[in-house]
Amino acid sequence: METLLEQIEHGKLWQFPGGIHPPEQKSVSNQASIGRIPLPDYLVLPLKQHIGANGQLLVNKGDSVRKGQPLTRPGANWSLPVHAPTSGVISDIKPMPSAHPSALPELSIVLTPDGEDKWCELNPVADYTQLDKQALIDIIHHAGIAGMGGAGFPTYVKADSAKHKPVEFLVVNGVECEPYITADDLLMREHAEQIVQGIEIMQHLLNPQYVLVGIETNKPEAIQAMTAAAAHNDKILIRGLPVKYPSGGEKQLIQVLTSKEVPSGGIPADVGVLVQNVGTLFAVSEAVCKGKPLIERVVTVTGNTIQTPQNVWALLGSEIKHLLTCQGFEPVAEQRVIMGGPMMGFTLPTVRIPVVKTTNCILAPDNQELAVAGPEQACIRCSACADACPQTLLPQQLQWFAKGKEYDKLEEHNLFDCIECGACAYVCPSEIPLVQYYRVAKAEIREQKLEKVKAERAKERFEARKERLEREQEERQNRHKRSARSNTRSAEQSDKVSAAMERVKQKKDSQSAVQAAIERAKAKKAADGTLEPDNSEVALERAKRKEQARQYKAEKDAQATPEMHAGGEGSRKDAVAAAIARAKAKKAAQQNDATESSATAPAASDDPRKAAVAAAIARAKAKKAAQQDDDTAQSSSDAGAEDPRKAAVAAAIARAKAKKAAKETEQPDEAQPTEADAEPEDPRKAAVAAAIARAKAKKAAKDTEQPDETQLVEADAEPEDPRKAAVAAAIARAKAKKAAKEAEQPDEAQPAEADAEPEDPRKAAVAAAIARAKAKKAAKEAEQQADTVTDEAQPTETDAEPEDPRKAAVAAAIARAKAKKAAKEAEQQADTEQASSAPEQESPANDAPLSAEEKRQAAIKAAVARAKAKKQAAAKDQEGNDLS
Repeated sequence: METLLEQIEHGKLWQFPGGIHPPEQKSVSNQASIGRIPLPDYLVLPLKQHIGANGQLLVNKGDSVRKGQPLTRPGANWSLPVHAPTSGVISDIKPMPSAHPSALPELSIVLTPDGEDKWCELNPVADYTQLDKQALIDIIHHAGIAGMGGAGFPTYVKADSAKHKPVEFLVVNGVECEPYITADDLLMREHAEQIVQGIEIMQHLLNPQYVLVGIETNKPEAIQAMTAAAAHNDKILIRGLPVKYPSGGEKQLIQVLTSKEVPSGGIPADVGVLVQNVGTLFAVSEAVCKGKPLIERVVTVTGNTIQTPQNVWALLGSEIKHLLTCQGFEPVAEQRVIMGGPMMGFTLPTVRIPVVKTTNCILAPDNQELAVAGPEQACIRCSACADACPQTLLPQQLQWFAKGKEYDKLEEHNLFDCIECGACAYVCPSEIPLVQYYRVAKAEIREQKLEKVKAERAKERFEARKERLEREQEERQNRHKRSARSNTRSAEQSDKVSAAMERVKQKKDSQSAVQAAIERAKAKKAADGTLEPDNSEVALERAKRKEQARQYKAEKDAQATPEMHAGGEGSRKDAVAAAIARAKAKKAAQQNDATESSATAPAASDDPRKAAVAAAIARAKAKKAAQQDDDTAQSSSDAGAEDPRKAAVAAAIARAKAKKAAKETEQPDEAQPTEADAEPEDPRKAAVAAAIARAKAKKAAKDTEQPDETQLVEADAEPEDPRKAAVAAAIARAKAKKAAKEAEQPDEAQPAEADAEPEDPRKAAVAAAIARAKAKKAAKEAEQQADTVTDEAQPTETDAEPEDPRKAAVAAAIARAKAKKAAKEAEQQADTEQASSAPEQESPANDAPLSAEEKRQAAIKAAVARAKAKKQAAAKDQEGNDLS
């Protein structure tokens, strides 16, 4: 059994289903050779004359161009350039009627010829076999060649298809099966060599096994010319096909020559076949071998209204009217002009339509030659349309779906497999324009698909925009989060910096407060010679910290260094330290009271509640300071030994305060005798005066404790010299005597008081007893005062100059001895005065026995003595507690 290839080599042909045999009417135009017509007055060149996108304009209005010069530049999506058919000037660029049944305007270049017909520079290829295949494809592309059989598919795309799918057969369509059209017939007759040259260029690009040239047998001269031109190439097979319409259809021609059927919705490349028209191959030859772009083509001008029907070389852009006029057009009533053949062409709405790359025929029949279709009638279901359909479709069913706009069902019934050959409409007895229904339905389906594509693209853009916005929002949120975190960190850092600055400021303020306190103290000292302590919180806190530091250091020094003064002086030092602590606490309380009174006085005038609060706060601070002083008294007594200069300063301050206190205590001491002499006439008044005197004496004794202690400190400020210590001791003795005399004054006043009324011996006895008690009390208080002063002076002497502890000890011992001596002398003097007054007071009791009244007075005297004894015992206990 022969293979397919062997069958093809032997010239076997196959048949396709359907088809019709309309009158050919080819002899009208194929009797004369291809002619040329004069240049038109202007040329209209649409930018789109093929399947694909428009090119980009390269010229502007008013530009001069030459023949063959490109007017547009090819871009993407199968775009092809347009060239100038002749030399001239670009007179306009505007929308003009298109070569379409609707004649809708589309952008076109209007070229006015200059009559010179000058070519631009051409670049012919001497030997295309030496060129790269891509270079050949580019030449075909830039020449603007499209399929000239009617579809207008870009040729360079087909030439490049071998890269994707191998081409087994290259089929050349020279059938030209439609009636009246003879353009390909005449082209094959006159330019067979150029057509074969184009075939060989495509053969070089595609490398097929065979090139099959199909020509209907009603064109014997064309078959003969092509056979002669291809005789040197055994791969080019010329085949004569039986006359049958539409054997020139792409799918039908493939089936006839190769027996292969293109699948529904597919293309010839799917079965390894590529189809090219003879006019397209002629244009390829011109572009490669001569360098000429596609600027003209052969057009059949025929019909009974044409005086000279023939094929002519028509420049692209020439108006149909110009072709008709040149061929002697004589219109009739209800004249029709058809672009294309009677089967697949369409009636032009106007003859101002330009010739384009797919225009192969202009038919101008009269009313008898091509009868006008009658009114559409109902389908009789004769099935003639189905029998004539070369694609084995159901034309009647498709027409029903098209009328009902059931586009989905149309696609299901393979509407787009229809080649619009018109065989169904030709055989329809009801004269239903089936092809027109199909064309409208196809256009609407394409429009819907285009809208769907636009919608999908819009959806994609919307989703992309949405994603972009979400991404940007997320990025903004992340930036805000990062910014918030950085702001938080910055805020934390700012807070830290602010806190540090605040601490520095507070420290500076504290330093400023301390400095201000120092300045105030210096100012007061310069004004009145005294140095008032600064009771501000900062100063107190600072003093407290310094005192604690001194205590800590003193404790360490005490632990590290053995005591220099051992023996019985330890308890004496403890007593001295306690006395100093009490003195400091009293002094601090007095100073705090003075500060409170001065600080709260102006404030109280503004707001009594605020003044009360401030006073309470001041009292609390004073109590706290006093407690701190009591707690730290023991350690503070030894702290002065650390620095002699500080001890000297402290001694000077103590001396100044002692002087001030001594001045303050002089007035109440001197006032006592005067108060004691008030009215001695009445014994009851005398008793009251004696009680008042005793109270004042106690107060004076208490008041003299602090100045005496301070004076001793003043005397011991510089213990470096024993002579100075002796002087200080003498001063202490003098002050002790003075205190004793002041204590005696109220006792001396009482005898006067008792002597005021000598008539009553009992009153004198009572007064004498009272005087003796007061004298004893004053003597004891003076002794205690001297002991306290002496004991308190010892650490001051020792601390004044810690370099020589022996000198300080000697000076302290001398001072204590002198103080004790002064106290004893004061006591002896008081006893002597009591003894001198006692006989006088007791004599009445010895002379005679006591009466009832005397017994009563004695009982009173005993009660008074017991009360005083209890009071003295309580005072001693209190003093012992204070010393402890």
